[in-house]
Amino acid sequence: MGDIITGFETLEVWKQARVFRIMIIDLCKQIPPEEKYRLTDQIKRSSRSVTANIAEGYGRFHYLDNIKFCRDARGSLNETLDHLTVAFDEGYIINSKMIELKQQFEKVLKLLNGYIGYLKKQKVNG
Repeated sequence: MGDIITGFETLEVWKQARVFRIMIIDLCKQIPPEEKYRLTDQIKRSSRSVTANIAEGYGRFHYLDNIKFCRDARGSLNETLDHLTVAFDEGYIINSKMIELKQQFEKVLKLLNGYIGYLKKQKVNG
């Protein structure tokens, strides 16, 4: 958190959540067409919700609001992992790809939890 933050796009948590979302979009191209309005739609929406909630929380300019939206982002992140697990169980994701996706999930989760902790400290100190 040493860099000056000038917009949500500069937040490392948003950047890594964006990487995760792009990974999901690429994955969705490999899921069978019959899942387009079921699993594919669900997984895209939940992964988009992660970055959207981080951005919306940032735009609220109030620590408690920002924390609430970051918690929502964390919920969407976990929802996305559940959809990935379904895709893996259905045989749409190979093991090595699932490992890669879970590693990025863990990275985003760690950053998100750290950002929430940072915001909580700002609330206390501010």
